[in-house]
Amino acid sequence: QVQLVESGGGVVQAGGSLRLSCAASGRIFNAAAMGWFRQAPGKDREFVASINWNSDQTNYRDSVKGRFIISRDNAKNAAYLQMTNLRPEDTAVYYCAGGFRFGGVALDLATLYEYWGQGTQVTVSS
Repeated sequence: QVQLVESGGGVVQAGGSLRLSCAASGRIFNAAAMGWFRQAPGKDREFVASINWNSDQTNYRDSVKGRFIISRDNAKNAAYLQMTNLRPEDTAVYYCAGGFRFGGVALDLATLYEYWGQGTQVTVSS
């Protein structure tokens, strides 16, 4: 059974930092693109960041550029999202995703990811 499990969410004040982790099991994700998406209450799920299989491509939504960094450790079958200078508008459930069809590309389309985690809540207070 393939699973992606997110961790590291929590409550933080504006300007603070969090590091999200995504642990994969049941399949080796070395060849997959990995992405982070988020969904705030009453809003659609949106792309946050992605990384291709060998980490030579990354992609970010404009509002997180310079504040968030996506990375991966293929030896650990894991991906990460370092979030700094957090803002109240970053509050959402954050989801990890894995996609094998185009693993060489840092994908920003949710429909291109086959595997999804259950999400971790990030709350940023003002």
